Amino acid sequence: MSVTPYGSGSGKKKEVEQMFDQIAPKYDFLNHFLSVGIDIQWRKKAIREISRHPHDHILDIATGTGDLAIAAMKINPASITGIDLSAEMLAIAEKKVAEKGYASKIHFQKGDSEKLPLDDNRFDAAMVAFGVRNFENPLAGLKEICRTLKPGGFFLVLEFSKPENFPVKQLYHFYFRFILPFLGRFISGDKRAYEYLPESVAAFPSGKDFLQLMQNAGFERCYLKNLTLGIASIYCGFKKK
Repeated sequence: MSVTPYGSGSGKKKEVEQMFDQIAPKYDFLNHFLSVGIDIQWRKKAIREISRHPHDHILDIATGTGDLAIAAMKINPASITGIDLSAEMLAIAEKKVAEKGYASKIHFQKGDSEKLPLDDNRFDAAMVAFGVRNFENPLAGLKEICRTLKPGGFFLVLEFSKPENFPVKQLYHFYFRFILPFLGRFISGDKRAYEYLPESVAAFPSGKDFLQLMQNAGFERCYLKNLTLGIASIYCGFKKK
């Protein structure tokens, strides 16, 4: 399976869907194992950022197996709507939510980030964790998210970055290019999925470039916070009133 480069080509969406359907059973384990559990702390920091703003009704795009939605229950929203392309990932998310007793507040549906089956001005906050780099058309996806937010609504993206300082940059590059694909392939049995991860991160327009993309999509007062020496970043902004 060949995956189209970030943000180009009409085949990327379907291939990403198929890839995540295939790795869904091992996805949670690999996330925590390959990040040495740091991804859990990143999600907690993202939710703390959201907690500072109105968050009664939250939209979780590229919700995957629901980890960020579940983490957001600590700030007691009235409802969370999770959207994802992968039916297999959503099936796992629904099971996890039911086991934790959150099914009355967290609801999932299969959907496309670029054509959200949701009304305008519906949500107080929206969030995406490790999903924007999988959008086929990033600007279209961000515009759709903006459309569903209430005026002044808060938007947050948690995503991998590209550290710039020695020796973190060199160690990160070596791990992402060689160690992570090998371990991911060995555990998941999917050769392509964990080669795609470093490729998509390398192609992602991180830092100021992504903040500019958010502004082009209709967000203002955009800012970023680097996490763990620049390995990941939190991007935030507000829908224009």
